[in-house]
Amino acid sequence: MSLIVAKFGGSSVASLEKIKDIARRIKQMKEEGNQLVVVVSAMGDTTDELIELAHATGPNLCTREMDMLLATGEQQSAALLALTLYNMDCPARSFTGWQAGIHSNSNYSKAKIDDVDAQRISSELEQGFVVVVAGFQGISPEGDITTLGRGGSDTSAVALADSIKADRCMIFTDVDGVFTADPRVVSEARKLSMVSYGEMLEMASLGAGVMQPRAVEYAMQCQMEIEVRSSFNQHPGTIITEGKNMEGHRVVTGVAHDLNCARFAIFDVPDRPGIARELFKQLAQEGINVDMVIQSAMRDHRNDIAFTIEENDLERAIPVVDRLVKTLGASGMSYGNSVAKVSIVGAGMQSNTGVAADMFEALAEENINIHMISTSEIKVSCVVDEDRIQDAVRVLHKKFNLDRIE
Repeated sequence: MSLIVAKFGGSSVASLEKIKDIARRIKQMKEEGNQLVVVVSAMGDTTDELIELAHATGPNLCTREMDMLLATGEQQSAALLALTLYNMDCPARSFTGWQAGIHSNSNYSKAKIDDVDAQRISSELEQGFVVVVAGFQGISPEGDITTLGRGGSDTSAVALADSIKADRCMIFTDVDGVFTADPRVVSEARKLSMVSYGEMLEMASLGAGVMQPRAVEYAMQCQMEIEVRSSFNQHPGTIITEGKNMEGHRVVTGVAHDLNCARFAIFDVPDRPGIARELFKQLAQEGINVDMVIQSAMRDHRNDIAFTIEENDLERAIPVVDRLVKTLGASGMSYGNSVAKVSIVGAGMQSNTGVAADMFEALAEENINIHMISTSEIKVSCVVDEDRIQDAVRVLHKKFNLDRIE
């Protein structure tokens, strides 16, 4: 008998018919002798619809009240799935995140899990119930409902799997696994049988939407293997595991792209110690994450500084940067959201030279201009014009022969 945590995303529970489909799958897994904790997301576009309703109330959206509202989406899914299982003679009990013992900090809308008290879940499992947990949510030290950010149900699943020492953690979604690129962009994209935590963390952070980055980071820290597979078929998925468990090393494992990208440039910033700290500290205090940063060569003791943020944060960032231009004594700024980021990821980059040069060559041959570059041990990212992003993904996928990966 195995103890399994299985998470089903919004597309998997988008309708009552789909809920019935996954209920049949869960019942089958239960009848095979497994104990099951099932984590669910909100149905389909429910979260977006709730956000739209909230905006209709007025411009000021208190994050505490937004968490109260958004957490209801997952609760609907959990209750409906438990009811469906009961009507299939498969006893189940649904729980909110806080009933399941998920304790978080008080950072509303982007809370992080501090601890999981799984005693109640363990008790229900011992009584033979399938435990259905509303993902994406927890409870703060003050006793308030919190949400874990977009994709937070993945993190809920990994945290619960770690807390109950599950044998398997399975993420069911609308794709067959993790691919070498987005199959909607590259028809030749191949499904990976295995991918390392490090590679998956980079790919998730760089735009591959199949997993939330924080969930992968959590899994890496607690060494919990994850299988990503489809809700809609029985095909084997992709195992996310420690790098040493994988056979051999690929130089490049995949190409990721991210359209949620905006670019700022601040001109003629005085070149003195503490300028960068002041600039990026102000953005951090507003909850705005800075990704890539480039500083130009100094001229007359002044530099230009360019950086990228998420496009979602652009409207909030504009007044912050405008104030900083005046405070820092810079001459002005520019910004725009007509850019996107394309990245290559692979653990093999650490021991192979010339990978970045090959990437730049492929983009140049396709006449794709590079605005910014960022590197780490296992990835190279380039900011390019948004209208060329799909061309960039395709040419890089071909350049590194990713259609031949097994």
